[in-house]
Amino acid sequence: MFWDVDYLLAQNPVLLALIAAVFTWLLTAAGSSMVFFFKEINPRVLNSMLGFAAGVMIAASFWSLLKPSIEMAEEQGITSWLPAVVGFLSGGAFLLLIDKILPHLHLGLSIDKAEGIKTSWQRSILLVLAITLHNIPEGLAVGVAFGALAMEPDIATLSGAVALALGIGLQNFPEGAAISIPLRREGLSRLKAFNYGQLSGIVEPIAAVAGAWLVLHIEPLLPYALSFAAGAMIFVVVEELIPESQRGNETDFSTIGAMLGFATMMVLDVALG
Repeated sequence: MFWDVDYLLAQNPVLLALIAAVFTWLLTAAGSSMVFFFKEINPRVLNSMLGFAAGVMIAASFWSLLKPSIEMAEEQGITSWLPAVVGFLSGGAFLLLIDKILPHLHLGLSIDKAEGIKTSWQRSILLVLAITLHNIPEGLAVGVAFGALAMEPDIATLSGAVALALGIGLQNFPEGAAISIPLRREGLSRLKAFNYGQLSGIVEPIAAVAGAWLVLHIEPLLPYALSFAAGAMIFVVVEELIPESQRGNETDFSTIGAMLGFATMMVLDVALG
């Protein structure tokens, strides 16, 4: 094992969640830095990136969140499917509420198609907020996964949480590029486009700490919290990532990207978990 398991298991799960989420944020920033090298992004590449992100999130939702939720419910003597269903639907409902409230604009759409509460904010801000919306459930998922160490402080739980953080970080790189490069095309300077892109990921450490702290203090909520994060991520995938990746005529690239993303996350979770 390439890390000191005993040392990590002795650490506060909230601290581990923060470190892991900062890692995912840094990969968002690394992806955003691509704006210093490219002004345009090929639509096929963009669709592939978004599809890859969708595939990672779908796989993570099952392998890293729903499956452990069902297993923990069984260990607690609860009807195995109940926390998974309740948490999953609650997570989707939570993101639906945020989607209706938070002003945001999806890539490739005109500003009159902005969603959420009507505002006079600039198009660039609305684009960044759309990506920020993606990152809330990702950070929450990382936090809840590491928070699970409070209930099950073993190598399997730790490895699963690490695999989840690696998978989300991996898909954050193309996601960072997918926001910063279009912002550059919108007329922003390279530095501004980079700053906006990396700032879209700052919500991940915040959500991770909140998720880990919650399950650390209310352990019986853990199966529900895991499936809640899964529901929030699937909502983002179906509502935003898949539609955005299917724009244009080259939809095969987004489909292939999604398949590769799912396979990558599955390998990470099974190999490390």
